[in-house]
Amino acid sequence: MGVGTDSVLPCSLIAQNTSLQSQLVDGPAPFCADWLVRVLGAERSPGFSWVRETRGSGLSGAMGTPPLASGVCAGGRSAGWVWMNSCTLGSPVLLIFFLFWLLLATPGAWAAGYETCPTVKPGMLNVHLLPHTHDDVGWLKTVDQYYYGILNDVQHASVQYILDSVVSSLLEDPTRRFIYVEMAFFSRWWKEQTNATQDTVRELVHQGRLEFVNGGWVMNDEATTYYGAIVDQMTLGLRFLEDTFGSSGRPRVAWHIDPFGHSREQASLFAQMGFDGFFLGRIDYQDKIVREKKLKMEEVWRGSASLKPPTADLFTGVLPNNYNPPKNLCWDVLCADQPLVEDSQSPEYNAETLVSYFLELAYSQQQHYRTNHIVMTMGSDFQYENANMWFKNMDKLIFLVNNQQTEVSNVHVLYSTPTCYLWELNKANLTWSVKEDDFFPYADGPHMFWTGYFSSRPALKRYERLSYNFLQVCNQLEALAGPAASTGPYGSGDSAPLNEAMAVLQHHDAVSGTARQNVVNDYARQLAAGWEPCEVLVSNALAQLSRQKQNFSFCRELNISICPVSQKSQHFQVTVYNPLGRKVQHMVRLPVSEGLFFVKDPNGKTVPSNVVLRPSSYSKRYQWDLLFSASVPALGFSIYSVAKVTAPNPQSYSLLTRSKKSRSHVLAIENEYIRATFDSDTGLLMKIENMEQTLSLPVSQGFFWYNASTGDKISSQASGAYIFRPSHLKPLPVSRWAQIHLVKTALVQEVHQKFSAWCSQVIRLYPGQRHLELEWTVGPIPVKDNLGKEVISRFDTPMKTKGKFYTDSNGREILKRRLDYRHTWRLNQTEPVAGNYYPVNTRIYISDGHMQLTVVTDRSQGGSSLKDGSLELMVHRRLLADDDRGVAEPLLESGTGSTVQGRHLVLLSSVSDAAARHRLLVEKEVLAPQVVLAEGESSPYYSQEAPRTQFSGLHQDLPPQVHLLTLAHWGPNMLLLRLEHQFAVTEDSGRNLSSPVTLNLENLFQAFTITQLQETTLAANQLLSKASRLKWMTNTGPVSYPAPSKLDPTSVTLHPMEIRTFVATVQWQKFS
Repeated sequence: MGVGTDSVLPCSLIAQNTSLQSQLVDGPAPFCADWLVRVLGAERSPGFSWVRETRGSGLSGAMGTPPLASGVCAGGRSAGWVWMNSCTLGSPVLLIFFLFWLLLATPGAWAAGYETCPTVKPGMLNVHLLPHTHDDVGWLKTVDQYYYGILNDVQHASVQYILDSVVSSLLEDPTRRFIYVEMAFFSRWWKEQTNATQDTVRELVHQGRLEFVNGGWVMNDEATTYYGAIVDQMTLGLRFLEDTFGSSGRPRVAWHIDPFGHSREQASLFAQMGFDGFFLGRIDYQDKIVREKKLKMEEVWRGSASLKPPTADLFTGVLPNNYNPPKNLCWDVLCADQPLVEDSQSPEYNAETLVSYFLELAYSQQQHYRTNHIVMTMGSDFQYENANMWFKNMDKLIFLVNNQQTEVSNVHVLYSTPTCYLWELNKANLTWSVKEDDFFPYADGPHMFWTGYFSSRPALKRYERLSYNFLQVCNQLEALAGPAASTGPYGSGDSAPLNEAMAVLQHHDAVSGTARQNVVNDYARQLAAGWEPCEVLVSNALAQLSRQKQNFSFCRELNISICPVSQKSQHFQVTVYNPLGRKVQHMVRLPVSEGLFFVKDPNGKTVPSNVVLRPSSYSKRYQWDLLFSASVPALGFSIYSVAKVTAPNPQSYSLLTRSKKSRSHVLAIENEYIRATFDSDTGLLMKIENMEQTLSLPVSQGFFWYNASTGDKISSQASGAYIFRPSHLKPLPVSRWAQIHLVKTALVQEVHQKFSAWCSQVIRLYPGQRHLELEWTVGPIPVKDNLGKEVISRFDTPMKTKGKFYTDSNGREILKRRLDYRHTWRLNQTEPVAGNYYPVNTRIYISDGHMQLTVVTDRSQGGSSLKDGSLELMVHRRLLADDDRGVAEPLLESGTGSTVQGRHLVLLSSVSDAAARHRLLVEKEVLAPQVVLAEGESSPYYSQEAPRTQFSGLHQDLPPQVHLLTLAHWGPNMLLLRLEHQFAVTEDSGRNLSSPVTLNLENLFQAFTITQLQETTLAANQLLSKASRLKWMTNTGPVSYPAPSKLDPTSVTLHPMEIRTFVATVQWQKFS
């Protein structure tokens, strides 16, 4: 747009455009005539016209070009706004005068943050209107369908049009504000905009009128997400904002308005990311009633029992209406509420009624909060596709309500944001109560517990966890190999697609299992598409680091025993990569054809191997697995070679495995540490012994199913993707006995159990293993009897556990649970089963004070202890009814996902050393070694260098307390590094594991040298030395705020549960 000296521009364009501002300073130039008259309060004079305000329905023409017909610049209406039709400002003095008043009218408007917040009125009830949209990254439609507005007959939703419309409406009036959350959508929209529109949006952000809250790629679930994946997706979104908008785009507030319950670890992570506050939408209906009465809708959440306050403290507020607008005040194309009609001559006039209603609503809401500030969320799912409808009605409401301040009201209404509302709460200087538990489980009414999604779609939950593992492997190898990983003999490798796909999967309708089936299929498609460029990257890196090019093959279907290379090749290589910071022994298990195999280690020495028979639920014939134990160095790989020697014969087969049905009354499998005993009459597990610690515990384990309710006389609530509601308190056994098959070789001992045609299990022990492995296969769950089924694996023991059990929080800290109990209110329990289910991300355990029985999971599941000594985990669900929470589709998976295989790792140990065992076991389970196969001969990567068959990226192993959470490419010659102390303060285990540990980072890595190190907040979007958070007074007493100590790379100390994040400039070593 050209700018002439005789032009008159509307205020919205000048306020947004830095280039125009610079022209204003340079000399005689156009100016914002309408704003100038408002600000200076000019009287009517020649060249001015008094004009009643009118509003268009939005922008005409291209995005970023404001309408010239609008003169509206205020957060309210007047019957007689003043504006100029035309005039020219030639005097530099008048120009300076104008700019001076411009700055006074909008203090701090040139830098986003608390300084851009609107002015409030002390002594009045300030109502902060929060215009927002909640845009699910997949739910009833796929991510792309939501973005583009496809299948609007399924759900009317189009994010691209929402963002177009919001920007247009914000340009209409500088007092309007809007918040946005999901970077998965915004980043896509941003890339499609012209440079001019991008500049305009940057100014909106800079002025705080378009504010980002949360800022992650998605608004992640809090029950079924692993903390490492949460950190990754938040880092991805926040980095986009930092790169695009600088500090102006950095969110100050976390905003989880739709997740179905809230974890304590989530609060801890947000606090460590530098957020000042956290706002929630959904909490239990009983909890909310009590909080409203006790004025505890806002308090400080202490997110860690190990980190010293206020490190994990986060001010947390519960929104008054979930995240929806107040009743009768929804002005969207998706709503049916009446618009505000202020023309008293119109038969539809309702302004007086709506204003009175609004005032009553404001006074009523204030009764539940402690300050003279309250919020109203003005928006909901996929709203603001026509933002003008919302803003036009809110403009009227603001003007009409505020116009009564001198007469009957002390209410002041304003456009605001969560950040600005939080700022006012902080300035109130109150002392706040402290919350130390979490918000699980969540119920929105009697008999309506949202505990089913803890286990919904277990196949997707496992695929997500496997993808987290592979993404870390991909990131690490990219960091270890350097630029050679991205471009090499296998093509262009890239970790970004899998990083983005994994970020999408953290959405609260993705890994949670609460989307429609076609959307779930699309989530899986995104993961699969992300694996491919990562496989190229891994291949390039392994070739460079091993100095040899091989025909690499990634067996993605090992979970169903399909791997063409191992099953068809006579000779192949097995590269085992270990993503942990310590050496591991890993039992490699590969499907092979029947025969005899020899396996050689990286030094060419033959290692013991077995071929064992394995029943398969996916095939009508038996399958064979090759087993051998691989020793793999820290953050490195070992290459093993496998050769098939002969075809099978009866003699060699009998040497490979002994398979039989036991005829004795008692049978057992054991190694040097563990013995598991079975009842040969029932085939069920009956006892576990820890021979190392002389512990013995009767344990009965079996599979049961709850009949899913479809509604009854008490409540119409049915079990569904979200809700768990069994029709009876006691589950039915899948079978009271199991057909058994015993396998014993030098490398494994197994009992194969078949409970039914759709439920089987292998219980196994490997040498040197201190836990029992239960590999279960469930499905397809039969429903021809018209009964939905929710299948559990249950462990029953005589332990006296006093109604207590323990679950992890997003894979990190452990929380104590009590049967039929809530820490913050007296529970009226309406569902004794579902109301006692909690999310289990990686482990659940029970203890009698002497012994502890821990079950480690390979994915997120729901679990509980419904009676003393009992522990159960839900492994699969198949339902015939919808639970009426919006999906409108029963959880009735067929085909892929209907049959699920998984593992439970069972630990029996003394209480004193249980933490050491389950902490290190979970670490090995989540970051299990990655196996890559190659057939045929290899060729040299470098012409004159011998192949390397073993490699470690570290000079020495990390101590057991330290977990390498992140090692990833960050930029040219830059890496992102996160190290964490993975033990809590009470988990010493007699080995000083709860003590601080100090590392020398300069000499830690072998693949590269760190030349510069900067410490950042957890999400790596702020330098730690420059980060600061709002301070809050709590009723637990004062806390200290020590200044960050100077970073010394040779002495980096980690305290229990502490995560430290660094951006490192590095120089890669030349391996020669």
